Amino acid sequence: MNWDESLFRAINGFAGQSAWVDGLALSLSNSSLLWVPAILLTGFWLWVSWWEVLLAAPVLAASIGLLDFVGARIKDLVARPRPCMALPDIHQIEACGKTFGFPSNHAINTATAAAFFHVLYPRSGWVSWPLVGLIGLSRVYIGAHYVTDLLGGWAIGGLFGAGAAWLLLRYSRIRTSMASPIA
Repeated sequence: MNWDESLFRAINGFAGQSAWVDGLALSLSNSSLLWVPAILLTGFWLWVSWWEVLLAAPVLAASIGLLDFVGARIKDLVARPRPCMALPDIHQIEACGKTFGFPSNHAINTATAAAFFHVLYPRSGWVSWPLVGLIGLSRVYIGAHYVTDLLGGWAIGGLFGAGAAWLLLRYSRIRTSMASPIA
């Protein structure tokens, strides 16, 4: 057994022991629930600076959409089975995904958003990165991904999200308005 499988088993071994923790992990893994914080964040962002939202939100949305597509293509190229497909004796508390596991698109998408906001608003990292970590670990907990699936997704999303925000700051008129009170 390699270190990735060992670490997966250590985290996944807790699944099924607490209905409360299982429910939390399932909630964190549910992509449709990510719309709630996204809507709240967008509302706050609009309140702080609607001009920033008009410029930056489409860049963030396009980045996430593009990377979600790229992540799916990488999955097809790498063709690494998910742990719920490869390991018969795990604690699986959700149906196994239909595609391969590497990289985790949850990790790509959340890291893209966290890195994007971290570059624009450095103090946002203390909220966004722990949330990214919890969502990622929930994917291991429920049996959907290995830890390296997360690490790959975090690297791809983090680099791209930070790069997109950096380019936005460097080449747009948003630069002067980025000295907002939430930065």
